[in-house]
Amino acid sequence: MSVTARAPYDFVPRDRVENFHGNQIVYASWDHHLLFAAPFLICIPPETPFRALLDGPLAELLKLDPDAEKIDWSKVEWLKGGQPFTPDFDRTLADNGIAHKELLRFRTPGLNSVTIGR
Repeated sequence: MSVTARAPYDFVPRDRVENFHGNQIVYASWDHHLLFAAPFLICIPPETPFRALLDGPLAELLKLDPDAEKIDWSKVEWLKGGQPFTPDFDRTLADNGIAHKELLRFRTPGLNSVTIGR
């Protein structure tokens, strides 16, 4: 993200991947589910299989939503960096091109339990 500053802005960012001891940050956001106000921040090794991200930390974070147990991950629509993305569940995050501080958004058509206007 670029920064416009009124004075010199010279420092080394502290959120570089080198500072996470072999892990990386992945953001995940469930579109049309306003129970979660902002994307989740997950700190996880890039060697983690994509399926392990879904079955582990993401499942734990989502379980409060009434639709969480109904998710059919094979039918989820994914966006990575705002572009359509089809992950390989059996390959690692790195193999799927998921970099440090990447935002993954996902949509579950038909499962929109907490939306505006309900």
